[in-house]
Amino acid sequence: KTRRGLRGRIEAGRSAGGNSYGYDVVRRLPDDGLPVTGERTINDAEAALIRRICAEFSDGISPKAIAKRLNREQIPGPRGMAWRDTAIRGHRIRGTGLLNNELYIGRLVWNRLRYIKDPETGRRVSRLNPQEQWIITEVPEMRIVDDLLWARVKLRQGEIDATPRVQAIKETRFWEMRRKVHLLTGLLRCGCCGGGFAAVGKDYLSCSAARKLGTCPQKRSFKRSALEAVV
Repeated sequence: KTRRGLRGRIEAGRSAGGNSYGYDVVRRLPDDGLPVTGERTINDAEAALIRRICAEFSDGISPKAIAKRLNREQIPGPRGMAWRDTAIRGHRIRGTGLLNNELYIGRLVWNRLRYIKDPETGRRVSRLNPQEQWIITEVPEMRIVDDLLWARVKLRQGEIDATPRVQAIKETRFWEMRRKVHLLTGLLRCGCCGGGFAAVGKDYLSCSAARKLGTCPQKRSFKRSALEAVV
């Protein structure tokens, strides 16, 4: 019954869940006194930034470099946090990430993914639904990116996917490999910014904010065995 209600909202061109970057939620009370739900309006400042990101990416700038540039300019990212390259890059097939959000071209897609709980980790993971189960509604009033710019973004993504390096990575099917849990996994914090540490290479760790966000000056890496020996 809940899903029927959500589907009806999607088919009416309204939101059935969280809000995307670039839009503001409309809150109003009509004459009947019941609050209106699912309506959105374009946030002009965020829309301009979305077009800028798409243009820079299509011109050959990587999502990581774009994220670092936005952080240097102190432009707040989604939810007011720092920009991350993953928030920009996302996943093409799953339709995640700023570069793949079809709402920006006036197309509302629902039921693309389903979410289940991993019995081993307890974490929620997404799975792609068959395309015939997707619900697609045209919402031209929500368009932010024109067709030409969107086509340039898709062309650039296709060029990246066709490179030998990306093809080699896909052949390894790295997403099926689970990284080992070490003694200090998830416990280390940077002394400069308080951010977490992440693996860089096989045996080294460094501040994730410095490497990925460009918001921390501590770029030194530390050998994992040396840190574990101290503990």
